[in-house]
Amino acid sequence: MAGKRRGIGELVITAVVLLGLVAAFVIVDARVRAYAEERVSTEIAANLPEGASGDIDVSIGGASVIAQYLAGSFDRVVLDAPRFAVDGVSAAVHIVAEVVPVDYESTPVGAVTGSIDFGEEALNALLASGGNTGDAELALGGGEVSYSGTFAIFGLELGYRATATPSTSADSLLFTPTDAELTTGAGSVDLTSALPLILGQKPLAICVAEFLPQGVELTGVNVTPERARIKLESSTLMLTRQSLTTLGSCSAG
Repeated sequence: MAGKRRGIGELVITAVVLLGLVAAFVIVDARVRAYAEERVSTEIAANLPEGASGDIDVSIGGASVIAQYLAGSFDRVVLDAPRFAVDGVSAAVHIVAEVVPVDYESTPVGAVTGSIDFGEEALNALLASGGNTGDAELALGGGEVSYSGTFAIFGLELGYRATATPSTSADSLLFTPTDAELTTGAGSVDLTSALPLILGQKPLAICVAEFLPQGVELTGVNVTPERARIKLESSTLMLTRQSLTTLGSCSAG
């Protein structure tokens, strides 16, 4: 009987020791996770392009950070910058990076997806910074945008208001007019049939690539009255200073 009690006691002691070791590992791993998140945030902030600013919150997902580090990559890293700005253009940025290598100097991130939210004011600042010389000013709506402008006909300057559908190319945010009407002079006149003549053959375009690291592409856009959310992705992004500060460009025309 005494031997059985001793065996149970040893089992309980072993279980307590194991629980203590697990608890100690969890505490250490949590501290390592917090340190790693702060370090990643600091490294990214130090390697931002000139003119970019904003606090970046970093969250490392997955199981044990120590185990992920020893395996050579982190499963999932989430970056949030709700008040980010580039050259005075403000935006809310959300990025999800998967399979983030420990050896980031020579290995690209496995996959990067994310979104950038622009408000109406920021969109118009982007439009102006892109060299738009017209008088168009964008107004956000539900799934569409509208903008005003003028055109000349028979020596008369007439105003119009157009409605456009948003979309993206790999490097730009595009607004393709779907209808328009006069806003001055002759009152309300449907100009939809004359859209190519008045607004040109090409959609209104805002280059976004020049604000993003090279290799990051736009994959879609969703518009509400509050914001335009641009989706993006990359499978070639490196987390080096050279990569993060080498910005993209938009194709001519």
